[in-house]
Amino acid sequence: MRILVIGSGGREHALCWAIAASPLCDALFCAPGNPGIAEEAVTVPVSADDVEGILALCRRERIDFVVIGPEAPLAAGLADRLEAEGFPAFGPSEAAAALEGSKGFTKDLCARHGIPTAAYRRFDDPERAREFVREKGVPIVIKADGLAAGKGVTIAMSGPEAVAAIDAARRYGNALVIEEFLEGEEVSVFALVDGTHILLLASAQDHKRVGDGDTGPNTGGMGAYSPAPCLTPSLEREVMEKILRPTVAAMKAEGRPFKGVLYAGLMLTARGPMLIEYNVRFGDPECQVLMLRLKSDLLPALIAARDGVLNDFDLRWHEEAALTVVMAAEGYPEAPRKGSVIEGVEEASTVEGVKIFHAGTAMEAGHLIAAGGRVLNVTAVGRDVREARDRAYAAIARLHWPQGFCRHDIGWRAITPEPR
Repeated sequence: MRILVIGSGGREHALCWAIAASPLCDALFCAPGNPGIAEEAVTVPVSADDVEGILALCRRERIDFVVIGPEAPLAAGLADRLEAEGFPAFGPSEAAAALEGSKGFTKDLCARHGIPTAAYRRFDDPERAREFVREKGVPIVIKADGLAAGKGVTIAMSGPEAVAAIDAARRYGNALVIEEFLEGEEVSVFALVDGTHILLLASAQDHKRVGDGDTGPNTGGMGAYSPAPCLTPSLEREVMEKILRPTVAAMKAEGRPFKGVLYAGLMLTARGPMLIEYNVRFGDPECQVLMLRLKSDLLPALIAARDGVLNDFDLRWHEEAALTVVMAAEGYPEAPRKGSVIEGVEEASTVEGVKIFHAGTAMEAGHLIAAGGRVLNVTAVGRDVREARDRAYAAIARLHWPQGFCRHDIGWRAITPEPR
């Protein structure tokens, strides 16, 4: 098969790395890709949001199957266009991608179908939103309604912070969702869905805050590990029965059958697991740790999800743990500074169990440079999370990139019983 992966980040590098190993893959392309992906696939300079360019690429290269990585082209209906032109695609339709494209849509769906989530209100008027916050008090959660690359959520701990968050969220549009603050441990649950059937993937936990000790603003993710010890088998069953199955059934009943990756961000509260939000694609950086732990061939599972035949399908996982540390450019997430030279990637990759996935990188005059906010995903496997963490940080120590930074406590929840 001739496969095309859409995207240019660490998630897409991990997907290309996994798909390239499939016996079914005869040729692999990625649009637009990055220097790391170029080691796994033929990269083509076509933007992920250039629908006509992607269709032309599919025709020219006789693509048999397309895997769409990022959320923005999914929310814009790329899967629909590809299918209409005769190119099978992995990823939800535009209608189903509303689960991520509109937090308000998802909250309303949960309310209609009794899916456990935080109490909420929707607002289009910022002044009414401010009044609501003054009435309810803090802590409170402010969310931009639309896509915000993981940066449109603020947990406001004070009145002024809540007001500032309302103003900041409006950069992504006027619509807001304001909801109660949930206490507990956060975990990510991933599943392949074929419109009806659900295949649960391995669990993972990420670190959203930019700074050590979970401080600073939210980001797209500063690191992740798998498995998540907090997600016990009994909790997994509860999540399936109370959250995932009702959601998939609701989407089908409302004429928006979901096919693709359903990524549930959950809070494990005293009241049980509750949905924070849905994403409609592999997490980034969670995808990186999942791909390192996956023992089975990924490609047949993606095809089965698209074809609606996931029933009786199964995937096997390595017992080893995996952990990834995001190396980001100075100034991230507010204003990452691009153009600095990165050295030592090859040497860092020689550490046992380490795979480095490229995210925001580019080649310039023969040098690898930072071309985004999150730049490298230093990923490792180990007998447990501690060993995987030690290997990842040993690799980071071999990198020479003074203008880059990372968190130094990725994986602490799985290693330290109580928060520090």
